[in-house]
Amino acid sequence: MKMKQFVRPLMLVAAAVATPALAQKPAKEEKPVVIDRAQLAVFKSLPASFEDASNPITPEKIELGRMLYFENRLSKNHDVSCNSCHDLGKFGVDSKPTSPGHKKQLGNRNSPTVYNAGGYTLQFWDGRAANLEEQAKGPILNPVEMAMPNEAAVVDTLKSIPGYVKAFEKAFPGQKDAVTYDNMAKAIGAFERKLVTPSRFDKFLAGDDKALTRPEKVGLQKFLEQGCQTCHYGPSIGGSLQKLGMLVPYESKDQGRFEHTKKEADRMIFRVPTLRNVAKTAPYFHDGSVKELPTAVKLMALHQFGRQISDDDAKSIVTFLGSLTGELPKKYIAKPKLPASGPKTPKADPT
Repeated sequence: MKMKQFVRPLMLVAAAVATPALAQKPAKEEKPVVIDRAQLAVFKSLPASFEDASNPITPEKIELGRMLYFENRLSKNHDVSCNSCHDLGKFGVDSKPTSPGHKKQLGNRNSPTVYNAGGYTLQFWDGRAANLEEQAKGPILNPVEMAMPNEAAVVDTLKSIPGYVKAFEKAFPGQKDAVTYDNMAKAIGAFERKLVTPSRFDKFLAGDDKALTRPEKVGLQKFLEQGCQTCHYGPSIGGSLQKLGMLVPYESKDQGRFEHTKKEADRMIFRVPTLRNVAKTAPYFHDGSVKELPTAVKLMALHQFGRQISDDDAKSIVTFLGSLTGELPKKYIAKPKLPASGPKTPKADPT
């Protein structure tokens, strides 16, 4: 009897020692996610700047363009600048569905980010501007936005500020009259052409497989499988003109490029937004009607491809999109000291 009592505890001890060893099964190694790099050819790494031969970038133009970008006196009431709606410290947006302008009037379209916009085919949601320089001319004269009455009024304001006269002469040397509306736009454009935000995705494109996490690679695979790259391609991963609602109509009072051209073929044609920094630039779409990125992904799958994708797949794609968030060039975008007004500089006009 005593022997049996002795043996039983030994057996229990042996079992207790053996059990952990049996429970520690080797963890299954996750298979590596292999991306077909041939499919990545539609993307391009961001350049240091988006050059344009018609407006060579110079340090003097950049310095002037930076000042003009933050200049409230380019607005009728001296309370709106380019940075008001396209806040460089907030990834180039103001995080509002539509932006308040002169007399707090709201525009009818969302203010898109200016970062990486130099890679777009055309500018504005409807593509009515050919380049950044042409785009820069629009909001200043728009009665809902900056509300200046005409180009001449803008030029007169700039000429009334001695510091700007000197800055224009430095940026456009040899010109008899350097302070012009065109030169203003060229300076702003030159500044904006260097607003680029490389991200880990650029390192991945360059061959660094470790630049993306495994979940991000899975999301990239789903992004490619869904065909998102059909519209979102190039260095800005967006920027061309495409129809919104290719397979399932998208309900919108705003008919896109049709509003500009009045051509039936342009109905519901919009410029494709960049996916660079998209996780930081909500709300989404031309009307700023969508607050959440997974929702935007699901809506695009439905309207462009006629597919209902799962919440998990949408979240996976959003995980990949997070890898497109770049670093803000803090020194480059720091607000400069603006030149003082002259005795003839017009006063703010709230009317």
